[in-house]
Amino acid sequence: MGITSAIVLFAVVWFMTFFIVLPLRMTTQEEAGEVVPGTHKSAPADAQVGRKARITTYFAIPIWAAITVIILSGWISVRDLDWFGRMDPIEATASQ
Repeated sequence: MGITSAIVLFAVVWFMTFFIVLPLRMTTQEEAGEVVPGTHKSAPADAQVGRKARITTYFAIPIWAAITVIILSGWISVRDLDWFGRMDPIEATASQ
């Protein structure tokens, strides 16, 4: 795995974790009793995006590390995920 692959893998893991963490402990404007004109009642009253980004990072780093160890150790390779046999060598048949 190259450095670019590791960075892309971390970004994917981080954003997947972020979308899981984002709705946790969310208080809507309707629940808070302060609906800002022009917004939906279900909009967050205080999103706390920075706090949720930190929490996401704390969870994403060990998940990313575990996936990276599995990939680098060779326990799971791309060939293991080739369910349709597309990576099998093409046997050239000579029609002579």
